[in-house]
Amino acid sequence: MSTEFELRLFEDTPFAGANPVVLPALPRALYVAAGEVTINGCLLPGDEGIVSSDKLTLSVAETGATLWRWEIAAAQAAAESIDGRGHLKLSHSIEPGRIADELLLRLDSVAFPPGGCAFLHNHRGPGTRCLKEGAIRIDTEGRSSSYAPGGAWFEAGPEDVFAQADDQIASRFIRAMVLPRSLMGTSSIRYVNEEDKAKPKSQTYRVFDEAAIEIPGQ
Repeated sequence: MSTEFELRLFEDTPFAGANPVVLPALPRALYVAAGEVTINGCLLPGDEGIVSSDKLTLSVAETGATLWRWEIAAAQAAAESIDGRGHLKLSHSIEPGRIADELLLRLDSVAFPPGGCAFLHNHRGPGTRCLKEGAIRIDTEGRSSSYAPGGAWFEAGPEDVFAQADDQIASRFIRAMVLPRSLMGTSSIRYVNEEDKAKPKSQTYRVFDEAAIEIPGQ
């Protein structure tokens, strides 16, 4: 029987100044939503992130931190927050073998000016997004859903999506995507309508980190 996998998003709020926490080796992305954290001896400030499959040792300063943590794990594995503080925001099954034989995990942000949008599009792989600021509406598969800061949603990849940001304020979400390794350093977006491909785009991107990953048991 093949192993089933999930892409999980946690929000962790570890104790300020608590003992270091060790995360086992696992494909994961970490984003510092607030505060700062030291990972394997290196300081990671707010609004920064990393991708790693290694065992990680985390230390949080006296000022505390809020972390968004994406992990790819076997569906039967326990889903645990750091130090028992925080919660699982969203979990969705994925099929790595249907994405590509070789994979990467990318952590980036997508920002919109007031009134910006992402024309009808899809992606080469699945991912989970979490809104950092502003407000956004996501239209896909005949449904329309709106999100405020902290709201999270999953996009499978092949399904067409239209995104509309708030008219009054800038908006930005953070996402982790599982993609074919052949897309290392390149965009995953594919516009559905030919006329949209040449139009100016309002969204801007910032890649925090990306890395090749191996998924045991795939």
